Amino acid sequence: MIDHISLRVQDFERAVAFYKAALAPIGYQVVMEFSGAAGLGAGGKPDFWIMQSEPPINVTHVAFASERAHVDAFHAAAILAGGSDNGAPGLRPQYHQHYYGAFIFDPEGNNVEVVSHADPTAPKPSAVRAVAARKPAAKKAAKPATKNGAKPAATKAKAAKKVTKKAAPKAKAKSKPKAKAKAPAKSAKAKPGKKRR
Repeated sequence: MIDHISLRVQDFERAVAFYKAALAPIGYQVVMEFSGAAGLGAGGKPDFWIMQSEPPINVTHVAFASERAHVDAFHAAAILAGGSDNGAPGLRPQYHQHYYGAFIFDPEGNNVEVVSHADPTAPKPSAVRAVAARKPAAKKAAKPATKNGAKPAATKAKAAKKVTKKAAPKAKAKSKPKAKAKAPAKSAKAKPGKKRR
């Protein structure tokens, strides 16, 4: 999984202004900014960095995943922010049947895309079903196991203690009181004709 990516630009201020406006429809904003570097992201995590570059840059292609409505909004916002059209929002069946994307050239010539891979006819999972589906996995992950799936020795020992603790009170309840011990008998005298060793 990619954590973040950097895009090198020559006109840093213009690029930051462009991306702030173009990516706003998908929830991106500037999260961190340093001299010559700005990190944009959604949800407070900068995963797309704009970096100042002095030497000439090689243009690149960057694609962001989102929903279809956001693809359309990105395209409109990016055009207004100074980008040029490189592919209007729409299906791209040459990639796959649900590939819905829009393409823009940023002011420095980079090809920027926002894409949705979702099937618009697929039912959306309810929040209740999604939570219920995650619970068994969480319980299973909490149980330690060895390579072959057997319980570790420590877990077996704990289970044995529980069984012993539960069984012990039942055994006491069922057992009968013991008879009083008899006083030790006096040693018998040796019978004539037999030798003691």
